[in-house]
Amino acid sequence: MHHPQPHISSSASGYPVTAAAAAFDFKPAKRRGSYNCSRCGLPKKGHVCQINGGTTLTSTFTPASSPAAITIENSSSASRPPQPPPLRQSSNLRRALSFDDVDIRCDSPERDLDGYDSPHPGACLDPDDEIVSGGLPAGCLWEVLRRLPPAGLLAAAGVCKGWRETTKRLWRAAEELRLMVPPRGQLRFMGSILKKCPSLVRLSLKMESDVDATMLACIAFSCPNLESMELSTSSTAVNRITGDELGRFVADKRCLTSLKMEGCSNLGGFVLSSSSLSTLWLSDLYSLSKTVFNCPNLKEVSLEFSRQENDTTDLTTMVDGMGRSCPKLQNIHIASLRLSHAVVLSLTESNLRGLRMLSLVLGSDITDASVAAIASSYSRLELLDLSGSSITDSGIGMICNVFPNTLSRLLLALCPNITSSGIQFATAQLPLLELMDCGMTICGPDSQNSPCDQSGDNEVSNALNNKLHLMYQKLIIKHSRLKKLSLWGCSGLDALCLSCPELNDLNLNSCNNLHPERLLLQCPRLQNVHVVGCRELLIGSIKGQVSDGIASMENQFQCKRLADGCKRVRAPDCSSPQEGGDKKRRVMERQCNVLVD
Repeated sequence: MHHPQPHISSSASGYPVTAAAAAFDFKPAKRRGSYNCSRCGLPKKGHVCQINGGTTLTSTFTPASSPAAITIENSSSASRPPQPPPLRQSSNLRRALSFDDVDIRCDSPERDLDGYDSPHPGACLDPDDEIVSGGLPAGCLWEVLRRLPPAGLLAAAGVCKGWRETTKRLWRAAEELRLMVPPRGQLRFMGSILKKCPSLVRLSLKMESDVDATMLACIAFSCPNLESMELSTSSTAVNRITGDELGRFVADKRCLTSLKMEGCSNLGGFVLSSSSLSTLWLSDLYSLSKTVFNCPNLKEVSLEFSRQENDTTDLTTMVDGMGRSCPKLQNIHIASLRLSHAVVLSLTESNLRGLRMLSLVLGSDITDASVAAIASSYSRLELLDLSGSSITDSGIGMICNVFPNTLSRLLLALCPNITSSGIQFATAQLPLLELMDCGMTICGPDSQNSPCDQSGDNEVSNALNNKLHLMYQKLIIKHSRLKKLSLWGCSGLDALCLSCPELNDLNLNSCNNLHPERLLLQCPRLQNVHVVGCRELLIGSIKGQVSDGIASMENQFQCKRLADGCKRVRAPDCSSPQEGGDKKRRVMERQCNVLVD
């Protein structure tokens, strides 16, 4: 390449002009390829090769050179005929795609903002051999850029040509993409982004505006190999996708294995037919008229209905059809106010041999008889969630008799007929228990967050008011494997004693009647204690017991007396100094957070 002569006078420096020019023109050799013709060896810029009768014109459009540069070029290549000055290209700077400016993203959809409409799309960098601008190896740049979020990656494309080529290769190699779609111009935005990722298999979208079937069609066309899709909506967005449109999308995507979608209030009904779908999550369902599951490989299903009393969905028929057409189901989660004992019986008749997790939430009509039906049909459950039901301590007894060797997670929140005796019995009879949620079970009659306020069920309200004699209860739990315990909203609890060496998370939010002097925490591995809405004295007592527990762990190092016998100093075991150092490091890293906010 030719460089302009520097304008340095001989009087301003002690060196001749020619020496200064030579020093100024010195530049490391570029390594991005040859700039000379492979036939005649002349520079390629503005060159017409005459060897072998070639008449192809190869020109590179660059900004016009200065007169000094043109003079140097002509003087250094006198053997070549004079070439016309290169044409000047119109200055149209390309800017990187920004997630914060929707108007600029969508004003020019016909022009790709990341260089994908380049006339030479096949010219890509080799990260093992090429050097990008600044002397940085392309492989190193790849490792740096692939750790950026999508917004940062789009901004990096506007730095230089080498960075743009690297970002193009990153987009093409991307298999997972998580985006927040802006409210304006979302279709153009999604089209420009998805066309960069032909290898995309996992897609997660957060919609800030209404979404309809056009978005589904765009995703189906741009992502032929899509395996997992998650679509969530903001508080102001509305999901207008109907059941027929969702059914066509699932049927067309032959590779789709996981589908999670929020805001499905406009489905009305659906027919899902797929041989590859294994995970299905749908929320905000309302008044489904027809539900058909033709998914033989479906293993996990989650259906959450809106909490409206005028919901007309026939859950009994839906559960019966789902159980018969999806024999491989392992995890079932249904949240609806219309859950009843009849729904449970319909589910147990399906004979799902592989069922491991069952969650039936907000079913106030689920009773101890429902627990008996579940226990007689599914004896290998690992998770059981009956939150919001009307089961009693007798139902807990049946659970303990059937699942002592399998159950590790038990959730019984919002169950007003359960007492502290039932909770203690469950922890004593379930040795594999690792998580237990008993929120809003031991409540006082003046509780404002009772389950009847959320479900509007009068029977639950009456059962809660009849527990006046159980207002103040004590709870004693001793368990060797319990890791998480939730007692949120248990305003009727005034004494608590925990001896759980593996417990690391304790939720005591709104336990405002718990007395500080009747609290005992023997849990050395506690990491988080939630005390939102508790009294200051209780919070202080918890902090004191937690700090005392950590201090007792630090005092476990061996001690020895000095020669005069007047002092005792702490000293680690000399036989295994490395072990003592590791133990001290683990103790120092173990801290407990008392979360007030």
